[in-house]
Amino acid sequence: MRNIKEERFPKPMRFDPSQRNPNLWYEYHGMNCHRTGDCRHLCEEVATLLKNGHLREFLSDRAKNNYCHNRDNREPSKAEEDPPRQPINMIFGQKAPGSPKDDITFTEEDADGLLLPHNDALVISFYVLDFKIKRILVDVGSSANIIQWRVLEQAKLTRSIILATKLLVGFNLVSVTTRGELLLPTNAKGVTKTILLEVVDGNMGYNIIPGRPWLHEVKAIPSTYHQLLKFPIPKGTKQIKGNQPAAREMNVISVSNSKGKEHAA
Repeated sequence: MRNIKEERFPKPMRFDPSQRNPNLWYEYHGMNCHRTGDCRHLCEEVATLLKNGHLREFLSDRAKNNYCHNRDNREPSKAEEDPPRQPINMIFGQKAPGSPKDDITFTEEDADGLLLPHNDALVISFYVLDFKIKRILVDVGSSANIIQWRVLEQAKLTRSIILATKLLVGFNLVSVTTRGELLLPTNAKGVTKTILLEVVDGNMGYNIIPGRPWLHEVKAIPSTYHQLLKFPIPKGTKQIKGNQPAAREMNVISVSNSKGKEHAA
């Protein structure tokens, strides 16, 4: 064993000399202590060397067969089950050295000027046709893009609505039936995308709620903590800042409305 490079030379045992048995010689550690066959450290070392292909010549034919059978039927290790993964090019914090220039990053400087700590939603503004729409709630939990009926009334676009009703269900299983849908071009910092919007008529509070369809179309990454929405463009990235005061105002309105409904009930 001492001639094998992988073999780890045994360290001196931390053992009270007065407790050693003088009648037992331990060859592996070179001292009086216990029988060689009773050494746990030696057993572990032999098992490691066998696993790495050493000492096979000392096995009996039966032991060789059992060892090969157990090796072939062993469960695959995690290293075998999980192949190497590609890194995700979104960095939270400082930009890593050597990272591609088109990575979308969020740093503590992005939170400068915010009221901290906070638990505010991300409320932004962007253009729909020639109208600048405010109070737009970015909702990564929504599988639909939603627009209020009253917004289309003010923009005189109700005639463009396609009468195709759908049932939208929230996380609390409360459902809303849409009044139709329509395709409208959105312009976010110069990035124009035509998206499908579901029309609802109710006390929603927000004018538009773009969900994952719009976010994925723009390839946008929101951060509620930084109150920012960032997305790639051919030469770099663009960002839309959230309106934190508007988010807090809408939160107060929502709480007041819910309390009013509780009193009414």
